[in-house]
Amino acid sequence: MAMNDPLFVAVACISVINIFTFALFGYDKLCAKKNWWRIRESTLLMWSAIGGALGAFLAMNIFHHKTLHLKFKLCVPIFLCMHILFVALIYTNPGHIVEKLLEVLHGSVN
Repeated sequence: MAMNDPLFVAVACISVINIFTFALFGYDKLCAKKNWWRIRESTLLMWSAIGGALGAFLAMNIFHHKTLHLKFKLCVPIFLCMHILFVALIYTNPGHIVEKLLEVLHGSVN
């Protein structure tokens, strides 16, 4: 897998976002225990939505954080399913959708 391969780029980006999201949840749990300033729930959900749902899901279960909040119990698994479908779509690449998306993005940059 080459570094300019769209699948490699997508997996690398999603991995970084998930690691960051996991760390964010862990830091928020630490802040909760120490009674420090907390990270907004909207920020945690935003990072979960933009690609960090796996990190959020793992952090919720490892740190036992936000597991009683209904919006996290519902949204994080939904985001995770959406991300799995997105990665599967990129991996299978039906109709060369990745190339079409890159053309659209490249056209909007110029």
